[in-house]
Amino acid sequence: MNRTAAILGAVATAAVAGWAGQRLYSAYALRAGEHGVAVPVGEASAPIAADLRANAGDRAANAAGDIVASVKIPERLPQFTLTGLDGKPASLAPLRGRSLIINFLATWCAPCREEIPLLQSVNAAWRPRNFVVVGVAVDHRADVARFAARLKIAYPLMSGEQDALDVASAFGVVNPAFPFTVFSDDRGRIVALYLGELREPQIRLILTVVEDLNADRIALPAARHEIEHGLRNLAAKSATSA
Repeated sequence: MNRTAAILGAVATAAVAGWAGQRLYSAYALRAGEHGVAVPVGEASAPIAADLRANAGDRAANAAGDIVASVKIPERLPQFTLTGLDGKPASLAPLRGRSLIINFLATWCAPCREEIPLLQSVNAAWRPRNFVVVGVAVDHRADVARFAARLKIAYPLMSGEQDALDVASAFGVVNPAFPFTVFSDDRGRIVALYLGELREPQIRLILTVVEDLNADRIALPAARHEIEHGLRNLAAKSATSA
């Protein structure tokens, strides 16, 4: 894992810390097609050419540049309604009382596709423990339906265009780079927000802490601190092994 991954890990921990009315500005670099794809607010589907370049040479030559992320994370999950794969209105209401892993993605985003198998396995392994993965695709519903069928996505998936970007803003990510993932406890409180492509160590760390929070083995402020500290340690290990 390269230096970019370590930077993204540090950004993720910063997002955990930037809470409750505190506006946090974090500068971080994303390589197109590797760890995240930037999308301007208001543009749901059309990627630029650099987003679609897949080979290593292009990735090295076409860094997306420094993106300034403005993150103001709410305390609780915002209420919203988008469109389900069946074309009907979809919301988080049927999942009340469960811990949620809300993954924001776009169908043309390479790192979004790459983390789908991990999210599938997490949903299968953790659903009996009252956790559910939910996908929020910022794209046209027809494209999302084909995407879900091709990848055999088994967890709930909803979609939208500008309305889905508005949902991202409600979670505090006003200049989104996909993917990013929000973690809540079973009381609807946001515990962590991870910017960039998730890896197994990061998601295991966060879910373990959320499970302890659900069982009242740890308080919410301590849970956020433990996740922040743990992600920083993982980022440091990645940096030293690069």
